[in-house]
Amino acid sequence: MTKDTAIKLFNDKQIRTHWDNEQEKWFFSIVDVVGVLSESVNPQSYWGS
Repeated sequence: MTKDTAIKLFNDKQIRTHWDNEQEKWFFSIVDVVGVLSESVNPQSYWGS
């Protein structure tokens, strides 16, 4: 796994990330974050509600 596609852990849950070299910023999967914060079994449906 590279810095560009590293997976971060938050409360023992995986959050997909992407590092943008040009902007020098991390981007996080909002669906993964919603899943961790809402403790939803299916965060895709929670996000679409």
